[in-house]
Amino acid sequence: MIDRETVDRIYAAANIVDIVGDYVTLKRKGVNYVACCPFHNEKTPSFVVSPSKGLYKCFGCGKGGNAVTFVMEQEAVSYPEALKIVAKRYGIEVREEALSDEELRRNDDRESMFALNGWAAEYFANFLHRDSEGINVGLSYFRQKRGLTEATIRKFGLGFCPSKGDRMTQDALTAGYKQEFLLSTGLSLVSDRNGGLYDRFRDRVIFPVHNISGRIVAFGGRTLRTDKQVAKYQNSPESEIYSKKRELYGLYFAKRAIQQQDFAILVEGYLDVISMHQAGIENVVASSGTSLTTEQIRLLGRFTKNITVIYDGDSAGIHASLRGIDMILKEGMNVRVVLLPEPEDPDSFARSHSAAEVRDYIRDNERDFLDFKARLLLKDAQGDPIRKAALIGDMVQSIAQIPDPIQRSVYIKECARIMDIDEQILIAEVARKRLTSSGDRETDDFLRRQAAARQRESEAPARPEAEYAPKVEAGSSFEALEREIVKYLLKYGHCSFDFKEGVAMVACNVAEVIFAELSDDQIVFRNPVYAKIMAAYREQWEQLGTGVEVPAYVFLNHIDPEVCNRSVDILTSDDNYVASELWKRKEVHVESEAEMLAVGVPKAVTLYKSKVIESLIRELQERLAGEALSEEEESDIVQRLNNYNRVKVAIARKLQRLIL
Repeated sequence: MIDRETVDRIYAAANIVDIVGDYVTLKRKGVNYVACCPFHNEKTPSFVVSPSKGLYKCFGCGKGGNAVTFVMEQEAVSYPEALKIVAKRYGIEVREEALSDEELRRNDDRESMFALNGWAAEYFANFLHRDSEGINVGLSYFRQKRGLTEATIRKFGLGFCPSKGDRMTQDALTAGYKQEFLLSTGLSLVSDRNGGLYDRFRDRVIFPVHNISGRIVAFGGRTLRTDKQVAKYQNSPESEIYSKKRELYGLYFAKRAIQQQDFAILVEGYLDVISMHQAGIENVVASSGTSLTTEQIRLLGRFTKNITVIYDGDSAGIHASLRGIDMILKEGMNVRVVLLPEPEDPDSFARSHSAAEVRDYIRDNERDFLDFKARLLLKDAQGDPIRKAALIGDMVQSIAQIPDPIQRSVYIKECARIMDIDEQILIAEVARKRLTSSGDRETDDFLRRQAAARQRESEAPARPEAEYAPKVEAGSSFEALEREIVKYLLKYGHCSFDFKEGVAMVACNVAEVIFAELSDDQIVFRNPVYAKIMAAYREQWEQLGTGVEVPAYVFLNHIDPEVCNRSVDILTSDDNYVASELWKRKEVHVESEAEMLAVGVPKAVTLYKSKVIESLIRELQERLAGEALSEEEESDIVQRLNNYNRVKVAIARKLQRLIL
């Protein structure tokens, strides 16, 4: 629904390094940038961003694309919505054709929920600043009790929900928002008494929860009542757009500072984050009132491998939260711990100290997780040998989580020193923990690889003789052969090669050979994505002329994201050709690009035509065997079969010349 001119403007403006850099920490490596892939869990970076080509590619999981398709993947949105997100970032007005009634009815539920949340956030903020109840109750709480400035309140979009039970719900319905989305976002609840709707967050100050790109996915509401029977916090439920285990409160506001400083501070609550930001410490996030999850750790790991956890001075839950440290270690991240002086928490400490004082305190008091854990648990042991043995087991459990063997070795030495225990005993115990741990992927993967290698060795067939099989065995599917032909077009379509025809050498162009061979037989690709790539290339080739390179952006910025993704996959692959069974059988070796093209292009097209002919022959044979045909129809099919078989023989001879 977005016109092509606008799409072209969006692609022209989009800087892929800036856009990807909003989600992961990129490090320059030569002319490109690298990072750990945001689409799968990895310890060694295999995710590459090329600013010159405007594409990204992970050589681990295989995902690739351009700036818009990256946003599609990260935000789980449609292609038009991804275009709008990128356009908004660069201030480009998106012109759309008028939507029909049917298209409006089919409007995506996720986008409706996002729209409702955006409206609700604005509603709560306006109520906080403009309504007497919001000003007297909510705004006075933020300003007087929490010491927040107007700039901070507006930065985080803080608000207040009216105390009247259904006021927000009724205002939302009046504004045109549907009941189904009020319920699915959790903004409204159904009354058990009369079945009517009422506000989940009534009479509470509101904390909007932003996802990594700044869209509002949920809300947290804090009551200001002293009534113990009323829950202190109410949070949005899980929904299509919100999963609390995958979100970190404040990450949207903190990600730049985390990247710049290469470490993140992890705290517990909304106000801890907000007060730290106001104090000038912006690399701070919170787990939003839930226990730390693996998904949250991996999300943070896109920006840094260094985490500093801050605990309240009088926190009674430190022991329980130590599990989170082990989870961070397991993801290959570095953990340091800061314990605030009693009775401070990050919120109160940030409000009573300057930014420099907070930074100095963190720097002077942060401890390595091993030292912190040992000191904390030794207090409980108090000279009891049984408790000390349990403590050592606890320390070993943490060290066993560390995936890097060098880091494990360093921590084992340090633990042996702190606990005054033989290092070899610790080494053996850590090894035992890792071997017996059901979650030890490293050991499991190693054992699986060993078993698979032995299986392959025992089942390996004898090396085939290097001779031509009389029957044409293409050895590749339609999909693989179409990909091979498209690859030759995208990578080498403008190139020329010398082809031996009889005794003469004929100069050929790659694109010309491919289009001539396929057009003569009116062959159209079966895979719709490869067919679109072929059509786009042919259109450009006919305009530019033979021998002129078709720009890669034609495919990388194609309006069909599948064309873009498949083109990225092909253009970033390091294979010189797709090896079919015939190539493997004959062990053909080529030295130069020109030699590879001279053999590979005719072979790829011929193999594909052979596949098409065999398919047509099978279809006709099935008709002869299965259908009741007239004498005329039967004669026609037999004639066509004879023609196809002659073509098949000719192709077999041509293939024999190509391979031999």
